[in-house]
Amino acid sequence: MIREHTTIGNNVAIGTSSVIEVTCGMENNIRIQSMAFIPTHTSIGNGVFIGPNAIQTNDRYPPAGKPELKGPVIEDDVTIGANATILHWVRLGKGSAGAVVTKNLPTGKLAIGSPARFVSTPPAMVRS
Repeated sequence: MIREHTTIGNNVAIGTSSVIEVTCGMENNIRIQSMAFIPTHTSIGNGVFIGPNAIQTNDRYPPAGKPELKGPVIEDDVTIGANATILHWVRLGKGSAGAVVTKNLPTGKLAIGSPARFVSTPPAMVRS
């Protein structure tokens, strides 16, 4: 399901049973696997891969909506693994996330564990 006021670039594939809420922005060459959830006000850069059943959040104190709803910022070439949870206040730099990400993920880092800790991205995962 893709809600209103969402912009989607070119060459974007969205898997079965995924939900993309209101007012999201997606660039080009994005792959969103089945059952992913993208909340209101999420920004997704170029070349992003979001694994199956991965979710992002946009409400710090549900269902209050206060402070304002704000989705995560997913920069270019980010890979988010299956079942990952990305909290609303984070910015994912170029790198990979595969855990409960509760703080900004710097460029070139891999988030592992729950909650995530950061390590360098293995060379085999770096896209050129």
